[in-house]
Amino acid sequence: MPDADIFRALADPTRRAVFERLAGREMTVSALKQGFEVSQPAISQHLASLRGAGLVRERREGRYAYYSMDPGGLNALAAWVDRYRAFWPPRIERLKTLVEGLDP
Repeated sequence: MPDADIFRALADPTRRAVFERLAGREMTVSALKQGFEVSQPAISQHLASLRGAGLVRERREGRYAYYSMDPGGLNALAAWVDRYRAFWPPRIERLKTLVEGLDP
């Protein structure tokens, strides 16, 4: 099972939005803050949570910090979902057969 930090980090809608924005490109905290109705320190806290879960990378250049999505952070989550994905096709087929057998 993936680390619980991944679920906690992605459970918050603001953190999910930050994570999704970073999928497009590397950004600073001030660039990320634009479009959100939260403070810059709050964005920094969200980034810390995402970094702690292994979902975001930080790169320092001088006094600036740049953040980007770390797609490898999702590997454990994707593997967990894939493991359960195998359970659904046979169940869907059985449900389909059951529904087709019902009287109209």
